[in-house]
Amino acid sequence: MIPAISIDLILHIDQYLNILIQNYGVLTYLVLFFIIFIETGFVVFPFLPGDSLLFIVGALAAVGSLNLFIVIPILIVAAISGDSVNYYLGYKIGRRAFTDKIRFLKKSYINDSEKFYEKHGGKTIFIARFLPFIRTFAPFVAGIGKMDYKKFLGYNVSGAIVWVSAFILAGFFFGNIPIIKDNMGIVLLAMIVGTIILVAFEFIKSYFKK
Repeated sequence: MIPAISIDLILHIDQYLNILIQNYGVLTYLVLFFIIFIETGFVVFPFLPGDSLLFIVGALAAVGSLNLFIVIPILIVAAISGDSVNYYLGYKIGRRAFTDKIRFLKKSYINDSEKFYEKHGGKTIFIARFLPFIRTFAPFVAGIGKMDYKKFLGYNVSGAIVWVSAFILAGFFFGNIPIIKDNMGIVLLAMIVGTIILVAFEFIKSYFKK
């Protein structure tokens, strides 16, 4: 049984993904597509597992549970499509959605993403791929700012290719090393904490620079 989104799901996604594959077979690719699509495409789902999911996908591909040459293109398309939808929502809806009335639509989230965007410009779309939460809000902010879509699409496509490929291949080559496989929960937690520290460092550095 696949549990609701929780810290348990995120930290033990390797176990749940195995169950998913056993129960649904090739339909697992479709499920993975929608998880990545939703995580990048809708600002109310920044908490979905992204980096950790890709890493586990790579580890399972290494043992033959998933096909590496199918799952990488599928998830790249999911990431590109998600960011494009997110951009469109920002373009059409803008800041009106962030009223603090909905738990995951806090003004502080959009404000932090705007600061990051102001600092790094268009390349934020590429950089944000590797930063949880920022990854979900950056395309929305680009839409609010009416960033030229062709420019946005260039960063979107390149970022999706590098992000998906890097994490899946990392899982493919390292995910089944005994010490990593036996401590997968700790490894995933370290990935989450590491990216959070990276985001915090960027904002602190930006704050003191001002």
